[in-house]
Amino acid sequence: MTRWKRRPEGSTWGDFGPDDQLGRLNLLTPEKVKQGIAEVKEGRSFCLSLPLDYPGGAKLNPRRKPPDLRPTDLSGDPFMNMPLKRFDKRNTDIVCDDQVNITLQYSTQWDTFAHVGSWFDADGDGEPEKVYYNGFRAHEDVLGPGDLKLAACGCGEGNSYALKLGVENFAVKAIQGRGVLVNLHAHIGNTRERVGYEHLMRILDADKVQVEPGDMLLFYTGFADLILSMNKEPDMKVLNNACATLDGRDEKLLQWVTDSGVAALIADNYAVEAYPARDTEGDAERAALPLHEHCLFKLGVPLGELWYLTELASWLRAHNRSRFLLTAPPLRLPGAVGSPVTAVATV
Repeated sequence: MTRWKRRPEGSTWGDFGPDDQLGRLNLLTPEKVKQGIAEVKEGRSFCLSLPLDYPGGAKLNPRRKPPDLRPTDLSGDPFMNMPLKRFDKRNTDIVCDDQVNITLQYSTQWDTFAHVGSWFDADGDGEPEKVYYNGFRAHEDVLGPGDLKLAACGCGEGNSYALKLGVENFAVKAIQGRGVLVNLHAHIGNTRERVGYEHLMRILDADKVQVEPGDMLLFYTGFADLILSMNKEPDMKVLNNACATLDGRDEKLLQWVTDSGVAALIADNYAVEAYPARDTEGDAERAALPLHEHCLFKLGVPLGELWYLTELASWLRAHNRSRFLLTAPPLRLPGAVGSPVTAVATV
């Protein structure tokens, strides 16, 4: 039995099967992986992640804190430069062993489909429900504090766990295929600009960038460069008025994302789309994050944020290229709704 009687207009719910949790990552077929591999001419690789302790502090998002790195311990003794001679005088080993408390979407990250859902009448009874991609339900499939099912998955009362749509599905898929980079910074610089459909098409045409179904599309804006230059002290007055970002309120842009068949959208900025989005008139309901809703909730298109694209973008532009092999699996952390990613581009 399907979880929904109605699906959002223009969505892909059910297109990849009634229980699908991968969305358009299903388009990363063996043929698509081979297309990515065919772009490898030089055998040169680029790291596409920021250091995990950037942007620094909690100004960019007060809910997200930097990593807390510390040693493991045994009976209160920290295992950092620990001589094992302590346990047997014959031992010559010295051991370091650490642990981290990390906000999974603090730095370079993937957003899963459990990251953003919507109030939507999936039952067709006139009353909206809290639902996620493919009709999976809040409090039933995506659990938070107080949900009864938490105990069944071995979680404590204050914990959370995505029984469905967790990031482990992306990890098992082992995200790999052809990446296509759009260099917005080359056309816009550090100026704050919401890029809609018309402007994006002009840039794609000028740079002869071709996007095909199953490609993972990346946008270089220069935002991550500014973050790095601030040395873990982000200046929000600067960042809130810097660099290109997609206009999630542009319906033509959203339709292009649908029609293009892209498997993922990725950027070096905070949210891929402009946040806050352009305001709307009147009291009509709308998403605060329209591109997130469109991609994560309706289409099943993952979003990558705060990636480091500078060196790759520079190399591609110098060599009149836009395509490469992208390898970007997240942590295989069951139940998580987002994850750090140490992505690699190979050209």
